[in-house]
Amino acid sequence: MSRFREMKAFEAVAQTGSLAAAARHLELSPATIMRTIASLEARLHNTLLFRSPRGVVLSPAGEQFAQSCRQILEQIERADRSAAGRHARPDGQLTVAVPRQMDLQVLTPIVLSYLDAYPDVNLVIQGSHGAPKLLRDGIDIALVLGQLPNSSEFAASLGMVRPIVCGSPDYLAAWGCPETPDDLNVHRAVVSASPGYETDWRFPCARTTRLVKPTQVLTCTTQRAAIRAATLGAGLIRCLSFEAHDELAGGLLVPVLEDFASPGVPAQLIYRHGRHAEARVRTFIDFATPLLRAHPAFMG
Repeated sequence: MSRFREMKAFEAVAQTGSLAAAARHLELSPATIMRTIASLEARLHNTLLFRSPRGVVLSPAGEQFAQSCRQILEQIERADRSAAGRHARPDGQLTVAVPRQMDLQVLTPIVLSYLDAYPDVNLVIQGSHGAPKLLRDGIDIALVLGQLPNSSEFAASLGMVRPIVCGSPDYLAAWGCPETPDDLNVHRAVVSASPGYETDWRFPCARTTRLVKPTQVLTCTTQRAAIRAATLGAGLIRCLSFEAHDELAGGLLVPVLEDFASPGVPAQLIYRHGRHAEARVRTFIDFATPLLRAHPAFMG
């Protein structure tokens, strides 16, 4: 196998963290990928990967080699795209991953405006939790929340979102407005059973964190259903600011305990290849970033 194909196979393994996932991405058999890596390690007289039941981990030499491979492959890809004119016109399928609720509350109007401006792009929005691996998951762009791990992706900062507790005006009129986290002990709560949502509510207090578990009167399968129930007066709900942006803006929900709010969470768009990405990726980043930065949901 040529050195170019060796580098391509190794870079795919490094990006996906899995021999099987790299094989699927390159449309090769896992055995071919394993032979390629073994041949590469033999040629270099060095160990590049450590194998484990959970996948593969790069050795220090593998980390350095992966970075070099990435730079070389990106230069080759840029040359190919430039010669083929693929930087000039945005078209084809663009896959964007976003946190749950983000598409409904924030992203959909921006996406529709983008498609009006670039009608040759077919845009796919898919829900995600955490920071996906772009290459492994077949994603072009991802909107992620929280600190980013070290990676080869580029990032465009959007601002901050924040955890909030809120309730409907009718609920607060009937049960009162909590002044401190301890007041939640006599309140009702609506929670979501979806992965990533905690039933214990944490609040920063002085130099410690106060853990409160209010009485859960309703558990919903989705956060969207829980927010809807909260607007109908079922109880208080803890959510991220963007998840209930429309309800807060429309007065259906009112934030409480703002003096005990947790620190904001950074939001960013991540993508590969930077300014050398394909036109549909670059145009979406350039189009969506200023609109998202100006959106009230990211001014937490």
